[in-house]
Amino acid sequence: MVARDLTDNPFDVSTVVDAVLDLPASWRLHYGDSLPHPRVAFRLVGPAEAPVVVVLGGISAHRHLIGPEGWWPATVGPGLGVDSTRFRVLGIDYLGGLGLSSTPDGEARFPPVSSIDQADVLRQVVLHLGLGSLHAIVGASYGGMVALCFAARYPTLVGRIVVVSAADRPQVLSTAWRSVQRQIVREAIARGDGASGLKLARALAMATYRSQTEFAMRFSGPPVRDEERFRFPVEGYLFARGDDYVQKYRAESFLALSESIDLHEVEAALVRTPATLIAVREDQLVPIGDMQALAARLGGPTRTVEIKSIFGHDAFLKESAVLNPILQDALAE
Repeated sequence: MVARDLTDNPFDVSTVVDAVLDLPASWRLHYGDSLPHPRVAFRLVGPAEAPVVVVLGGISAHRHLIGPEGWWPATVGPGLGVDSTRFRVLGIDYLGGLGLSSTPDGEARFPPVSSIDQADVLRQVVLHLGLGSLHAIVGASYGGMVALCFAARYPTLVGRIVVVSAADRPQVLSTAWRSVQRQIVREAIARGDGASGLKLARALAMATYRSQTEFAMRFSGPPVRDEERFRFPVEGYLFARGDDYVQKYRAESFLALSESIDLHEVEAALVRTPATLIAVREDQLVPIGDMQALAARLGGPTRTVEIKSIFGHDAFLKESAVLNPILQDALAE
């Protein structure tokens, strides 16, 4: 396997490793398919001798974690929940997602990708870098699913996991919502306009990420009538989020990783790694009962922390003041 260095910064390169790792050409995925030109991009930042913490997020996340380019800048960085002055922080570009890992090109069919596959390529990065055992994996949403898979498959390679808003299998109602989103995108791609489908799918997704309480607080005003029809306050928000999303994400990548969420399943009893679970009471996609059931099924020491947030499933992105001390405690244990 060969890694291509992407580092381009004025600082000591021992603090930043940014590269693409070429995987064996015969790389097989969990469901038996092969990846064309298999590769995984990763970024490792922090003091050279510090313990390593992997940080993984939702399907829109990528290897950049810290600073203006980072997807979690209020939680990962100097003095934050994952303190980059105390830990080396490792992120990856998901297979099928944003960035430089193997991903759909909009032409050839892209094979089904499992959360297990993401765990397997993460293992390849860990071995390539010679990191030994990871101090921890912090995974939120889809990243929490990958963390559970990694702990189940490679228990000697990770000391602890922190799982935010993710369970050992998807909630069926959540799969129902995502199935409709994917069909909207498929039909738009068939018409040659995947972006319009992705916009609508993202708008629908936003209605599931957040809570009833937040929507009532922000969008309970009356509709406004124009020459065409009535327009409701919540519409502008939802479709603006859809417009923003299509500027950054591909329809084909959305299909690949949305499906991967619903294919996720891990035998919780095989996860014997110490785990901290962070559950959000207002989360519609991963209800708190699913997190409690996961805690009961895990095979190792488990601590569950429940938080309240009007942001629902998006609490991991919005509630840094609440999450940071919880993460600090979990990583210090």
